[in-house]
This record gives sequence, C-alpha cells and structure tokens, in this order.
Amino acid sequence: GQGSYGMVYKGTLANGRHVAVKFLHDTTGNGEEFVNEVISIRRTSHVNVVTLLGFCLEGSKRALIYDYMPNGSLDKFIYTENSKQALGWEILYEIATGIARGLEYLHRGCNTRIIHFDIKPQNILLDQDFVPKIADFGLAKLCNPKESYLLSMDGMRGTVGFIAPEVFSRRFGVVSTKSDVYSFGMVLLEMVGGRKNLRASVERESEVYFPDWAHSHLAQFGSLQPFDLGFDGPEEIAKKMATIGLWCIQISPASRPTMSKVLEMFEKSADELEIPPKQFIYSPIQG
Repeated sequence: GQGSYGMVYKGTLANGRHVAVKFLHDTTGNGEEFVNEVISIRRTSHVNVVTLLGFCLEGSKRALIYDYMPNGSLDKFIYTENSKQALGWEILYEIATGIARGLEYLHRGCNTRIIHFDIKPQNILLDQDFVPKIADFGLAKLCNPKESYLLSMDGMRGTVGFIAPEVFSRRFGVVSTKSDVYSFGMVLLEMVGGRKNLRASVERESEVYFPDWAHSHLAQFGSLQPFDLGFDGPEEIAKKMATIGLWCIQISPASRPTMSKVLEMFEKSADELEIPPKQFIYSPIQG
C-alpha cells in the first residue's frame, strides 16, 4: 500500500513472521524523517505503539520493518457508511482508549517525551484483535523528559484537519504535547461521526463541521440524537467519546486535558463529564 512517506509492502521473515516493510521515497528531503522514525520508535515499548523490528539505510535507499498489521489502518473502518455496524461501538471505544494509552505513554511513559505531530486515523494501525498501534513517527519531535513543550520548531508539521492551532500559528500558544491532544480529539470526533469532521456535502449547513454540530446538541439536549449512531450504537459511548473529543480540541492548549487526564475521563460515565465551553473554531488549516 501507499503510506505517508513511501510504499509499504508485506513480507515474511525466515522464521515465518509476517512484517510490513516501509520504503521511503528516494528523495534527499526524507533523511530527517527517517532518522526521526528510527530514533523515536527505538526508544519506545508499548502495546499501543508499533514495534520497529529493523531498518535499512543503504545509499538513498531507506526502509523500516514493522510487525504486519492485518486489519490495516483505522481510516478504512470509520470513513464508510456502515462503520459502526462493521466494528461496533464497544470495539471503537476500545480503539479510542488504546490510542489514548499509547499517546499518554509517548508523552510521559518513555525516557524521552515524544510529540508525534501526525496523529490521524491513517496512522493508527490495527492488529488482528483490533488493538490500535500508533505509527508513522516521521514528523515526531523529542523533548527533554522534564519538559512537555518545544522551545522552537522549524515550520508546520502534520496533516490538514488534525493540526493544532498553535502549530499553525504561535499566537494560539506554545507547541507542546497538547498539540497531539488536539489531533487525538479530532480523531475521536471522526470516529463518533463516521466521517471527516469538515464535509461540504451534507444536507444541512449545521452539519458541515461535525464538532460544531456535536457541541450544539450536547449543550442544548445532552444528546447526539437524532444523529445516526449506527445499528447498535449505545448513546453512552458516543456521548462520552464526543465530549472528550470536544475538550481535546479547545483552541487554547491550556484548556485541553493532558492525555493522563483524558484516560481519567474515559473512566467516568458520560453524565459525569462536563460539556466544555464552545472554545473552538473552524481550524485555519482545514482547507
């Protein structure tokens, strides 16, 4: 398949183990991304982060070897008409909490804090049991273990629709682990909506930007109805995921929870979670 930075192939090792081999594009600009990915992932060991089995650096050829993920990436399950029926809300919820645990580990659990900078459904891989694995560390930045923010950064990083406002413009705040929290919130809301958060092809204008629609309904009615929650969609799970997602996409980084706080929020019932203030905008980099 086609990944963010090159082609990905399925392979088999001599011992029969299936692997994914990611060949990076042969361009001079990929050197930093390759080194970032190797350094970042070699420092990690967590069930919700991909395991780097090996790499190749030979001239202009660069390749990364990971465990093969038979269920591919999350996007193919949430951008379909029957996403909730295909996975079910319980599995979607487990995937969401797994991503949160993986991010919390990157931000706090490993020796060096890692800001991923490209959290999106395409970079969440699913193993045979639909356990999520955070992948594609090409844009990642390492932080001092005692700090959670970056003093400087060269240019904008990330994918349109998931980039935190402060990454786009420093006038919104300091770039930090909270920038990943924003991206995670956008992923959560797309999981709930089963669609891109910004979509022009909808019948009602109020549904163009899903986070706006979700906030309005939760604030006014305490519910996501009449939104189609799927065949067996428990309102409790959808409401909880949407509420947490809305907290994560607050404009001000200081208003967003840490990933540790997000995990605490997942432990509460939907009714225990306060609806956040409407402190978000159409992201300036939504396109």
